[in-house]
Amino acid sequence: MPENRFYVSPDGQDDWPGTLDRPFATPHAAQKIVRALTAEMAGDVVVILRAGVYHLDEPLTFDNTHGDSGANGFRVVYQAHGYGTAGREEVVLSGGRQVTDWSAGADGVWTAPIGELEPRRLSVDGRPAARAARTGLPGSVTKTATGYVTDSMEPQSWPDPSGLELVYPGVYPWAEARLAVAAISGDGSSTTITMAQPAFDNAKALYDSKWYGAEGDGTWDGLAAPSVLENNLAFLGEPGTFAVDRSEPGGHVLHYRPRPGEELGRTAVIVPVLETIVSGQGVHDIALRGLTFADAHWSGPTRSGGYLHYHGNARHERGGFQKIDMGADVGYVHVPATPTQLPANVVLDSVSRMVLEGCHFTRLGAGGLSIDGSTAVDVRGNVFDEISGSGIAVQGSTRVSVEDNLVHHIGTEYRGSPAVLVFISEETVVAHNEIHDVPHNGIVITGGDGAKGTQVVGNLVERSMSALMDGGGIYLSAPQGSSFAGGAVVRGNVIRDVLTSYNFGLYADYGAAWITVVGNIVCRADTPIVLQVGPPLENVAFIGNFWDVLPDGYDDPPRTVTVAGNTVLPKETFDEAIKADPAAADILARAGRRV
Repeated sequence: MPENRFYVSPDGQDDWPGTLDRPFATPHAAQKIVRALTAEMAGDVVVILRAGVYHLDEPLTFDNTHGDSGANGFRVVYQAHGYGTAGREEVVLSGGRQVTDWSAGADGVWTAPIGELEPRRLSVDGRPAARAARTGLPGSVTKTATGYVTDSMEPQSWPDPSGLELVYPGVYPWAEARLAVAAISGDGSSTTITMAQPAFDNAKALYDSKWYGAEGDGTWDGLAAPSVLENNLAFLGEPGTFAVDRSEPGGHVLHYRPRPGEELGRTAVIVPVLETIVSGQGVHDIALRGLTFADAHWSGPTRSGGYLHYHGNARHERGGFQKIDMGADVGYVHVPATPTQLPANVVLDSVSRMVLEGCHFTRLGAGGLSIDGSTAVDVRGNVFDEISGSGIAVQGSTRVSVEDNLVHHIGTEYRGSPAVLVFISEETVVAHNEIHDVPHNGIVITGGDGAKGTQVVGNLVERSMSALMDGGGIYLSAPQGSSFAGGAVVRGNVIRDVLTSYNFGLYADYGAAWITVVGNIVCRADTPIVLQVGPPLENVAFIGNFWDVLPDGYDDPPRTVTVAGNTVLPKETFDEAIKADPAAADILARAGRRV
């Protein structure tokens, strides 16, 4: 069948016809033409974007009620020119804008007015810049009902204290909180840091816990003092860092200390503005191929006074708290009664038969991609990097395939975020992805009502758990269906170098059930698997795996847990031993991307 082809180029004009020699200037203009054709499609409609950066003034929104879906068995395709060939062009859909009107101060710091913007990320010549930061509050610090008191007078000299954010890595071992400062005051003997409300009170309620160990009374206060302070002009010591001065309402000023070689007027600095770059609402039969989604913002922590993380993508934003008692000899924690999930900058909601292929998700301030309530979505051959939150999140969906993607350096700001999250979804396939250098879990599969048939196959997960504890390269929790036949299968994955202490290479946790773990390789973790968790594991089978140490409790697993036919290879020569064992070498050769 014939295709309808339309072209878009930064050198085009939106009142042109969208031909190769007279292209549209924006994807929104092409979208208007597509909408007029979809009702009577007799072939695919293809929008081809030429090389360049498209700075979007508003999100590119695909809505089924507006005629954005394919029809009559045909698809609507948006793709980079030359996609699938060596001549593929670089196409960027950007949610940012370039900062101009720079001035250079005597101290070498550049400044520019940015109006009401409050960026948490910055891109400088395509490279991410870091928020200006320092380690901890100075002096002897005491937590109070409203914040902190220190015997140091230094904080009284910090400008614009209301822009300051305090960071608490390990507020729970698997969680990291962020909380805003409201004010700093003091005299010649002490300084008072008053925290923003109600976020601080909510944090005290959420992180109320006790942990009983071999000694001590179980007291645990993850909010006792922040480990890191961010976003203040006083911290602008390192090249490549920035801070936002918000002291003048509506007249914010960006401060940036340049790296060597960066020049005023020649270096391109991009501030993210949009919170959504692309969204799909109820659409079907659409493909996005070879596009880069970059430079997006998320203002959630600024609006709410903090980021109260619990686990994975879940955080507290509103509502009450639920106490989880883990036993008299273990302790208790609190969790959000109605958790809110971290959003993403590319959002698919209730879509079907949709493909994202060969795209690049980068320099994003929320998560990369979220898929919610959708069916038959293929996410394959993409790259996710330099993302504040998770890479890919699938929630309440059916038959989603996440295959052959590269995910690394995500969770750069919200460090409990997993590379890939599957949340109560059915028949999901997470296969042959390569995941490395992530701050917590590599792959998270959460069960419950509506979770069954998940396959986690042939993934390569390296250098996970680089920041927080109590997680693993692959983490599964709660029941996965109601039988082994319909449960989760974890097969042929390679997990190497799980970095922080108190971690598990392949971690079935919190009442995990109906899971078959077969033919995986795990090495250089605290322990390859854990067998004693609360609530306990039920109907989990660990069969034919290779690891470098015998797991604790291997000879006495829970009653319905099978541990059989697994092989321990010498830790000191594990990599060589894997290659020498034919079965293990085959697992290793098949793991990771096939592209």
